[in-house]
Amino acid sequence: MMTGEEREPLRVAIVDDHPMFRMGVVRGLEDEGGIVIIAEGANAGDAISIYQRARPDISLLDLSMPGGGHAAIRGIRDLDGDASIVVLTASEDDNDVFEALKAGAKGYVLKGVDAGFLVSVLRRVAGGDTIVSPGLASRVLSQMTDRPASAGQTGDGQARASLPRLTPREEQILALVAEGYSNKEVARFLSLQEKSIKHVMTRILKKLEVRNRTEAALLMREWQHDNGRR
Repeated sequence: MMTGEEREPLRVAIVDDHPMFRMGVVRGLEDEGGIVIIAEGANAGDAISIYQRARPDISLLDLSMPGGGHAAIRGIRDLDGDASIVVLTASEDDNDVFEALKAGAKGYVLKGVDAGFLVSVLRRVAGGDTIVSPGLASRVLSQMTDRPASAGQTGDGQARASLPRLTPREEQILALVAEGYSNKEVARFLSLQEKSIKHVMTRILKKLEVRNRTEAALLMREWQHDNGRR
């Protein structure tokens, strides 16, 4: 029986073209509790049609499935710009990570993680976080700064020195987001409404000319590093 303190179970769709692996993930997530697998699929078309039909809280996708994981991410995001998508893959390729996040994934996790960690990632993504497996985030930042004329960058490929244009409150909120806190956690910490944090984050993304929270957070981390700040 759920108590008032327990959260509603997350409705998750999993799409991977390896049935045995998919079965193992399903079992692991369900054994952890708080997760309901509402649909399974094996290719990009399945991922998109499942989202269109069932609107899961989280779509958990492989990248190497038929039709392509990146295409699946873009297709789902075309249906719903706020869709929460987590990539669960064996690929540590920098370009795969970068392109998945650019397409709209909010999580990128390597296969082999334990079920408890994966549930934590799904929960945090559902709460508004963007999560990248340890060891990959810094490489994503390198990809961003190495690509000229990307959002939030100057023509020479360096992150713009635009971060100081943020107000003190915006900088404070972005710093917390860069530490991995969800909108709800930031709101609680600062004694603000969650919707106020969402409005501020929208303003921050526009000011920094970046596509999503991940790029904004990575720019904040780089700026903190360059300025000797935590």
